[in-house]
Amino acid sequence: MPGLLRGVARTAVVAGTATAVSNRVSRRQQGRWAAQQGPQESAPQPAPPAAPFAPPPSDMTSKIEQLKQLGDLKSQGLLTDAEFEDQKRRLLAS
Repeated sequence: MPGLLRGVARTAVVAGTATAVSNRVSRRQQGRWAAQQGPQESAPQPAPPAAPFAPPPSDMTSKIEQLKQLGDLKSQGLLTDAEFEDQKRRLLAS
């Protein structure tokens, strides 16, 4: 039995080492490829503009569901009383 455990442990160590080496080689190769492509291609692309906030549908069931969600957030302590009232006022005004 001790020989079996020793063999399993040795296999785990070898597999872990192989994985670490493989990951390091992959990262190094990706760095080399990025350097070969040149700085103009590797420059980060600007993020697309954020979509404007779309108001929720105006039907009453949607507003009731959103009010319930706001109440849950308030009861969990994630919203203060002032934040809850502000969000409720905005929701009901839309």
